[in-house]
Amino acid sequence: MTKTLYVGNLPWSATEEQIMAAFSQHGKVESCRVVTDRETGRSRGFGFVEVADEDSAKILQAMNGADFSGRALVVEEAKPRRSRF
Repeated sequence: MTKTLYVGNLPWSATEEQIMAAFSQHGKVESCRVVTDRETGRSRGFGFVEVADEDSAKILQAMNGADFSGRALVVEEAKPRRSRF
């Protein structure tokens, strides 16, 4: 089982590989996705990291508020996506 974590306050230069490397120091990371603007392709400053369920609490505690390229990350459990309609 996996759990999805929301990662906010990312620098626009952050890559999925950098984020995955930082999070994988604290547990098993399944995937990582940086959300980008549809028109410009530039990062929107947040993303999602899918982690192993048993490691989620440890990763959440270690990474929330952690320094990442000079910025304090905001990490919390992702909420289900709301319908746009």
